[in-house]
Amino acid sequence: MYAPDRDQDLRWMQRAVDLAALCPPAAGAYSVGAVIVGTDGNELASGYSRATGPREHAEEVALTQLSQDDPRLAGAAIYSTLEPCSQRSASRTPCARRILEAGIPRVVIAWREPALFVDDCVGYEQLVEAGVTVVELPELEAAAKAVNSHLGGLA
Repeated sequence: MYAPDRDQDLRWMQRAVDLAALCPPAAGAYSVGAVIVGTDGNELASGYSRATGPREHAEEVALTQLSQDDPRLAGAAIYSTLEPCSQRSASRTPCARRILEAGIPRVVIAWREPALFVDDCVGYEQLVEAGVTVVELPELEAAAKAVNSHLGGLA
């Protein structure tokens, strides 16, 4: 499993924050960036919200760049500026479930999803209950929130 030191975690999360800044702002959605890093410490895939369509989440965009049975996912880490969602509208698969289905053993986030659109996001809890290592980086929470200033009231 890719388990770098804190400085490497912060560097990859900063890359995710930079990706989140590329998101087209949307009134009803967060701007999120995600990076998947392999056991060798190299980037496997990345994405940001709405990169390929109006309803895509960052983790979803990154994961679709790799085959679901890519053996590198079994030791990878995914960096997401926001806690992976535990529920989605309509028939879309929540990001926490996508991460579990991909077999990624380590998730690093900058902040937990506030009750702005979903009353009780439990992506963090779902991942931990399934045995995934989840690391929160509060040092970059403010930066992850800043790219969401279009939503107001998140500070």
